[in-house]
Amino acid sequence: MNEDINRIKTVLCEKKRTSKWLAEQLHVNPTTVSKWCTNSSQPDLYTLRKIAVLLEIDIRRLINPTENIAVAAEPYIVYGVQND
Repeated sequence: MNEDINRIKTVLCEKKRTSKWLAEQLHVNPTTVSKWCTNSSQPDLYTLRKIAVLLEIDIRRLINPTENIAVAAEPYIVYGVQND
């Protein structure tokens, strides 16, 4: 399942920046940034924060909101208690 989790590609376009520029700024391989832009992989939170600083935006603009996304029907654990 390949969901659009981040908005890196969209924000780069809005800021008139390229993925190549972002790769150079972060000292990472352009292929890595390409994978982030296509949502085939995700940057860690530390890197996501660095991207937000470079693009001079709030980090929340880089992440698609969770509203209107179907939640998995699997049980989850909260403070060691299983909820259904």
